[in-house]
Amino acid sequence: MPRGEKGKYTDKQKRKAEHIEHSYEQKGVSKDEAESRAWATVNKQSGGGEKPGGSGSKTSSSEKKAARADSAKRAAKTRQGHARTSASSLQSQTKQSLMKEARSREIKGRSRMTKVELIEALQEKG
Repeated sequence: MPRGEKGKYTDKQKRKAEHIEHSYEQKGVSKDEAESRAWATVNKQSGGGEKPGGSGSKTSSSEKKAARADSAKRAAKTRQGHARTSASSLQSQTKQSLMKEARSREIKGRSRMTKVELIEALQEKG
């Protein structure tokens, strides 16, 4: 006979164990062995007794609200970044994106320019 207390299991887990136990008994396994195997199977499949429901159920609503606000502040700060025409912003862009920017500002000779020349031209036109 299994040693643990079964009160902590959900109704679904209990029904599953009964069904598995019944299947083992039909195959000729003794009642005690069938019950033991059934609960071992349920434990392996569901990780044991009843678990608290839902993700983050131990986090209070005020903690969640504070975390969301903090996350929003960090996201807003990231979005501020630097101006699109600042030297550091232009340096971090690819030549292709610099080419698009030069096209939108109608910079002449852009197709023959290197990345460095594109950056200089965009800063001048800034």
